[in-house]
Formats: sequence, structure tokens, C-alpha cells
Amino acid sequence: MYIVIMGCGRVGTRLAKVLTLDGHEIAIVDKDPTAFKRLGKTFKGQAVEGIGFDRDVLKKAGIERADAFIAVTNGDNHNVVGALVAKNKFRVPKVVARIYDPAREKLYQHLGIQTISSTAWAANKIKNLICHIELIRHLSFGNGEVEIVEGEISPQLVGRSVNDLNIPGEITVITIVRFGKAFIPTSGTVFQEKDGIQIVVETAALPKLKKMLHLG
Repeated sequence: MYIVIMGCGRVGTRLAKVLTLDGHEIAIVDKDPTAFKRLGKTFKGQAVEGIGFDRDVLKKAGIERADAFIAVTNGDNHNVVGALVAKNKFRVPKVVARIYDPAREKLYQHLGIQTISSTAWAANKIKNLICHIELIRHLSFGNGEVEIVEGEISPQLVGRSVNDLNIPGEITVITIVRFGKAFIPTSGTVFQEKDGIQIVVETAALPKLKKMLHLG
């Protein structure tokens, strides 16, 4: 993929290096030429000096052939303007903007911009680490609204079915590990002693899940 990154701060630099290692072609834009020093001498992508939402600057960065545009400066407004230009003017297929104010997220998504709020993600992550330590986290999605967690069947649930844990739209058992082997259960699969389970769950439903698993 050809990817244009707007912002060569810590996040933009990290993204550029990781994506380059994965074999993607990268152009990174920043108004401060000294910011490119973070990339190091081994960076093989293109560094473009200028305002990240300026059309001429974006053209210089190859936006017209970009498969994705990622805006990760330290300003919400700059990120969103850049994302809108990439999406609406240059028709970039995948556009993502980092935002700090989660209150703006719905507005930006209404404009068709996929957003990542580090503030909301961090707050949810810290809350979960403190309040739900009995469940092992594997993945979180969006800004932490949905997670995949792992636990073990309590004695109270032995002999009951997967359907007794599933709540449509909130909690779904996706995997059972039994005697060291994993399988995808049906709603009628019966839990056995020492079964390990993986569950996709809305973060808001974690207290409910803990209660159902007899944790805490």
C-alpha cells in the first residue's frame, strides 16, 4: 500500500517505521523540517515539508495515488481538515484521523472520517485494568468500546450451555479451550469443568459478565 501520514511526532514516526517494515510505501508530511530527524537515517520513505492539509503539499507527497491517509498531528482541527481534504478532494479509500477530544468523535464520523481517540482509549483501558483484573484482555476495538477477554468457567457454570452466557449485542462466547484444544462453540455447547473461554463483550457489559462468571 502507498500511505500518506500527516504529522511526524511520536505517533507518526512510529507508524511510519512500523508500516515501512511491513513493506508499505510511506510519505510523511510535517510543517517542521526538524521533526523528520525522528525517522532516523534508515527510513526509506519520503519526507515532505509543509502543511498537511495543503493540496499542493499533499500532491507532492503522492496523495493522488495513496491507498490510505492517516492524520496524527497534535491538533484535532488540523487532523480533521487534512482527513476531509484526503477523503473528499483526492478520494483516498482509507482515511483515519487521531483526535484528542472524544466529544467530537460522532461529528467527525458523521462526516465519514474514521477516528481514533487516544484520550477515550486510554481512559477505558485504565478503568478496565483497575476494575476488571480477573479477566485477561486480548484485544480492544474502536476506542475500547468492545473487547475480547479470556476467563475460566466457574464451578457454578459447569453443565450449563453457552446460550446461558450469550446476550445479543453485549456478550458472545466465541471460543472454548478444552483439554488444550480450542473450538468454536454453538449456542447449545455445554460447559465442562476447567473450560477456558474467550468472549467478545461490550466494555459497558463487563460488570455484568463478571457477575455471570461469578468473579469478584
